[in-house]
Amino acid sequence: MKLTMLHIEGDEKAAIVTDRGCVLLESVNEAGEGQWETRLDELLRSERVDELNDWYRSSGSVQLQSMPAISREAAQYAPLYRHPRKIWGIGMNYVEKAEELASTPPDMEPVCFMKPDTSLIGPGEAIRLPAISERVTAESEIGIIIGKTCKAVTEEEAPGIVAGYTPTLDMTAQDIHAKNPRFLGRSKCFDTFFSFGPHLVTVDEFDDLNGITVQTGLNGRVTHSNTVANMIYRPFFIVSYFSQMMTLLPGDIIMTGTPGSVLLREGDIAEARISGFEPLFNPVAKE
Repeated sequence: MKLTMLHIEGDEKAAIVTDRGCVLLESVNEAGEGQWETRLDELLRSERVDELNDWYRSSGSVQLQSMPAISREAAQYAPLYRHPRKIWGIGMNYVEKAEELASTPPDMEPVCFMKPDTSLIGPGEAIRLPAISERVTAESEIGIIIGKTCKAVTEEEAPGIVAGYTPTLDMTAQDIHAKNPRFLGRSKCFDTFFSFGPHLVTVDEFDDLNGITVQTGLNGRVTHSNTVANMIYRPFFIVSYFSQMMTLLPGDIIMTGTPGSVLLREGDIAEARISGFEPLFNPVAKE
């Protein structure tokens, strides 16, 4: 199942993405097929994404065909939600070849950082280059969206607490980080430095995460590409790792690393292209 948020007459509403277009959860409710929350953050907080997906897989995908849909061309995507409790990221998570993956020391731990929700934007919104930085980069990453409150889960338990995945773009003021490695958090915290969407795709849509290709793009050209199979830390390990440190909450987002970054300039279009997902695009402007 694919979920999204749409701009609808000055409001933002959740919808299920079908081959006909986007069907609002509001329309599902009006058809008598449940009383679902009509915003994605509310649906996540109620921990009902799995319940909605069960309905979708049992009969909902067929019933949606008779409900009014907004075409893909007319759909105006909003951020999936605006105030996650946590936005986590890890760095340096890809290797180029299997031989490098095999030689990775087993006692290494991920490089971690956090972003504030004031850094959050959605599809089509502008990444704004801050006046105090002269070198801002963007990186495409798979984002993990937590679906259930959890603490200290194992890798084997992690799939059961993940609501789904989404494309993300992680921006960094690299010149600020270059001044001092301790400035990593500062270099990533600026307004508009985190984008995600346009869809949340549930876990069951993927038989094998290892085959997913993650590509960073700029102005229609792919600049970096790699597969999940070449991650040092795989998605469910990452969920388990963070859950050992803190309680994870529905709507928390964890970025999983990038195959490479692109330098941004005013007028560019930054792109996250991930197999199985609609691409994420954001234009670049000056602050």
